[in-house]
Order: sequence, then C-alpha cells, then structure tokens
Amino acid sequence: MAIFTSRWALVEGYWKLGKRIIAENDNFERYKIYGKKIVQGVAESLRVSERTLWYAIRFAETYPDIQKLPEGKNITWNKLITKYLPAQKENKLEIPLPEGSYEVIVIDPPWPYGTEYDKDARRVASPYPELSLEELARMKLPSADNCVLWLWTTHKFIWDAKRLMDLWGFEYKLILVWNKGKMGMGRWLRCQTEFALLGIKGQPKWNLTNERDIITSARQEHSTKPDAFYEMVKKLCPAKSRIDIFARKKRQGCDSYGNEI
Repeated sequence: MAIFTSRWALVEGYWKLGKRIIAENDNFERYKIYGKKIVQGVAESLRVSERTLWYAIRFAETYPDIQKLPEGKNITWNKLITKYLPAQKENKLEIPLPEGSYEVIVIDPPWPYGTEYDKDARRVASPYPELSLEELARMKLPSADNCVLWLWTTHKFIWDAKRLMDLWGFEYKLILVWNKGKMGMGRWLRCQTEFALLGIKGQPKWNLTNERDIITSARQEHSTKPDAFYEMVKKLCPAKSRIDIFARKKRQGCDSYGNEI
C-alpha cells in the first residue's frame, strides 16, 4: 500500500479503497463482518488491517460523495472514524480472555497513543483500537502460579509497562531490545527499536544458553513481532501452555487472543 503524504491523501485513499471493495463485490455485505475469516485474506492482499478495511467500507457507504464530508479536507482519518463513523462492536475488550492458566504469556498491548497522522513524526494513526491505561490495568492475565511474561512496549510507554507488570503481579527482570535494522519515524530521535519487558511470577522453568538481550530482525507489517522472538521464547521457556495476547497472527503451539485473530 502506498505511503500517504498528507492527511487528506490518507482520508481520500481509504475512501477509494472502500468504493473499490463495494464496486468489485456484489455481496460486499460479508466484508462488514469484522474479524471473520472472509476478511482476513482480503486485508492481507491489500496490506491493510482488517479493522482498516472495515472502516474503509463504512466510510464509502456513509459518504458516497466525499465532497460532503464534515469539516471537508481538514478532517483527519482518526477523527473521521472516531467521531463520524459507526463504531465496531469489537473495539474494546468484548472478547473474554481465555479461561485457565498459562506458563508463558506474550502480550502486545494496544497502547493509547491517541495520535493522528503527522507527516513529520507519525505517518498514520494507530491501525487498531486502542485501550486506555486504566482498561489495561483492569485486565486479569490468565497466568499460572509459575509464569513468564513478555510485555511489548515502545519508548513512550516503557514506564507504564513497568507499572502494569507490577499491577499484574510479575517481578521485573530485564528488557529485551528488538533492533529493526532500519530507521523509523520519530519527533526527538528517529527510532528503530521496540522493547519487551521480561517478568516472572513464582519459579518458572528457564533454559538459558547463549540468548542475548537484543534481537536484530527486519520489521514486518505494523506491530507484528519477529519470528526470531518467538523462537527464542520457545527455547528459553520450555512450557506446556503459552498464549499470545493481542496477537497479529496465529502461531503453532500457542493460543492466540485479540480482535485481529
């Protein structure tokens, strides 16, 4: 998908995407069912998230004439979908967390950036529904008595991630750095790293050989974590039960939770 160079180009681009889906599919009603398998293949082929595809279709339906948009060309995509389009039912934690307990938990929270498109610092708004820090703090992780937690975050929310880890009852150990190899966006410095805080509860099994506190792996689609990370977790944590919370895709030998699964 092309990189948009202005706020209006982003809005207009998603409107055209919605119009295209409607025009090319007589039975386009099926694409409105967010989270269903039928959407996944279309979203992947267009290199957008399922949520973005859902909103693009709603956008084209609600405003068949883009010239009649409220606020005209001054509107942003984030403001459009939050104020002028019907909300998705799955925008919050309506899907209950799995029952039972897990010895390894990987979680990539939808941190509340609350940002809109900015060509100088942030090219797109978050392409998934965000949760507030209060909502994240209320989550009850399905952790076993002996459990390893990998909590993904970015520079902006490192301290919040540590506080969440404490609230969830885990003892902080260290930070794993993911070096994406290429420079990204940023207002103060151009960023190319993300971080996973490692915490434990009880006395989980641990099998350290020569694994380090840094992984270098090229970034993939937005927010997808590298395969090398999951491979390392399997080696370090010889657990019987694992879960990936707010996962972007399913992985063998690991339960998955999230509205993109």
